[in-house]
Amino acid sequence: MESNADPENQLMIEGSTSLMFRIDPKRQRFPCCIVWTPLPVISWLIPFIGHIGICREGGVILDFAGPNFVSVDNFAFGAVARYIQISKEKCHIFSLPTLYKGEDQHGADEPERGILTWDDALRKSTQEFQHRSYNLFTCNCHSFVANNLNRLRFSTGGWNVVNLAALIFLKGKWVSKASMVRSFLPFLVVVGLGLAFGGSTFLTFLAFFTFFLVEEGQVISCHTVEAWNEQLQRGNDSRKLMVVDFTASWCGPCRFIMPFLTELAKRLPNVVFLKVDVDELKSVAQDWAVEAMPTFVFLKEGSIVDKVVGAKRDELQQTIAKHIATSGASA
Repeated sequence: MESNADPENQLMIEGSTSLMFRIDPKRQRFPCCIVWTPLPVISWLIPFIGHIGICREGGVILDFAGPNFVSVDNFAFGAVARYIQISKEKCHIFSLPTLYKGEDQHGADEPERGILTWDDALRKSTQEFQHRSYNLFTCNCHSFVANNLNRLRFSTGGWNVVNLAALIFLKGKWVSKASMVRSFLPFLVVVGLGLAFGGSTFLTFLAFFTFFLVEEGQVISCHTVEAWNEQLQRGNDSRKLMVVDFTASWCGPCRFIMPFLTELAKRLPNVVFLKVDVDELKSVAQDWAVEAMPTFVFLKEGSIVDKVVGAKRDELQQTIAKHIATSGASA
């Protein structure tokens, strides 16, 4: 769980805004940034994959570091090596900073409900991932940061683990030359040894390992009506089977089924998986007559073809298989 003890709050109360909003690598403060550091073993083989987090307006780092745990101001796997600052002008949020009170309560003078600031969006994602299991391949630190960027509607959303890794690798700034050496030297050593002793076998293993890690397939969260309509239209245009998970943050069965749904999305890239929080998008839930959580609605070209109510793993998997087979037969 996220700790309530946050020294950055004290800075905000004391009004030290000039210090608080300045990038300061020595203090590990990166306001409104995505931050990255290399991972042992994985980054030695694939240097563009590492551990990432996202920072509050005051620069405090949040990162999904383990099951049901979002770390605050304690970046896992070492100091930040790269960062990229996100422009608020490219996010659909209000630019005024909030007086951050913690993950389970709002500031006393918070704007009206439904209007998000940067920290409000991060708080909601943190609440969601405090109930998520950690999985290196299906629900990891990249998933957490992508969730935040989609809530912020940064560059209209659509962020996933693949384009997020590409963003930080191509546009991220190095904290120092030493950080660059620390990130790439192990990779060069491992590749050199691998080629010397394994040759083409090592290259085949490396290609397979890279594909396994970055293979796309995810549950796309819709946090605005606009995002929902956009994803719905994309699904209709692709003519793929769409599985929409209507969920709620307080729903125990929803949290139980989510890791399984994420695994299905990874295994079935030809199926579009969407997630809608019924409290966040009440109008969408009403439009689709959702009365219990979780409810899984199956769509083809905009029409409902099936529905599963409840966290029923077998029924969910069987229903998906049935409609995939139907699509294959009609193709």
